[in-house]
Amino acid sequence: MRLKDKVVVITGASSGIGKSLAYEFAKRGANLVLGARQFVTLCEITQDIEARHQNRSVAVQCDVTVEEDCKTLIKQALLTFGRVDVLINNAGISMRALFKDVDLKVLKELMDVNFWGTVNCTKYALPEIAKTGGSIVAVSSIAGYKGLPGRSGYSASKYAMNGFMDALRVENLKTGVHIMVACPGFTASNIRNTALNKDGVSQQESTLNEAKMMSSEEVAIRIANGVENRKRTLILTFQGKLTVFLSKFVPAFLDKQVYKLFSKERDPLLK
Repeated sequence: MRLKDKVVVITGASSGIGKSLAYEFAKRGANLVLGARQFVTLCEITQDIEARHQNRSVAVQCDVTVEEDCKTLIKQALLTFGRVDVLINNAGISMRALFKDVDLKVLKELMDVNFWGTVNCTKYALPEIAKTGGSIVAVSSIAGYKGLPGRSGYSASKYAMNGFMDALRVENLKTGVHIMVACPGFTASNIRNTALNKDGVSQQESTLNEAKMMSSEEVAIRIANGVENRKRTLILTFQGKLTVFLSKFVPAFLDKQVYKLFSKERDPLLK
C-alpha cells in the first residue's frame, strides 16, 4: 500500500506516538482524521500539518470509551473524504500500582480505553475498510506478551487487544482487510507521565530512564512502514523481541529478569 492520498484515522493523536504517527503519515502524503479528547491541541496539530504539507487534516473530539464518539469519528472521515483506508487504534493509558493496592476502577478504566476503545473504533471502521482493502492497526505493547509488575491492568488490556486483533485477522483472511499489531517496547512519550496510580490519579513523572528509549518518531516510522508493507506483527525493539522469545522457551527465567528490571526503577514498587 502506498499512503499518498489514502485516508488515515488515528486515535489518541494529540500527543506521544499518536502525534508522531500523524506527522509521519502526513509526510507520506496521507489525508488525516485525528481523534483525541484534547480537541484544542488536536486542532493545533492539524493546522500545523496542513501548513507543512499539501494534504488535508481534520480534528475530531473523540473519547474512545464512548461508542457514539467512535461512530462519529468514522462518520466524519466519510463526510470529509468519502472513504477510510487505514485505522490506527493508538489511544491508550497506562498505570503504576501493585494489584494488591490498586482501586479496581483503575483497571476498568484501562480496559475501557485500551481494549474497548479499539473495539469501538474498529466496529465502525471495518465495513468501510473492507471496501478499500485497507488496514486496521492496533498499537499494543510488549506488555501484551509478558505481564509486567505494577502494570497488571495495562498488561491485561494489551493481551485482550492482541487476542481481539488475532481473531479479527482470521475472520478477514478472505476480505482483503490487512490486520497489524504493533508492539513498541519502552518508548519515550508521555504515557508514563499520565499513568494512573493506585487511586486513579496521573503520576505526573516517569519512573524510568526515558533517554534510553526509542523515540515516538522512530516508532511512527516503523508503523508506517509496516502498513505500507502489510506486515502482520511488529516487535519494535531488541528487548521486545528477546522478551517474546524468552516467554516461549524459558518463562520462569524471564519472570526473574522482569522482576529485577522493575525493582531498579525510581521509587520501586518491588523491593
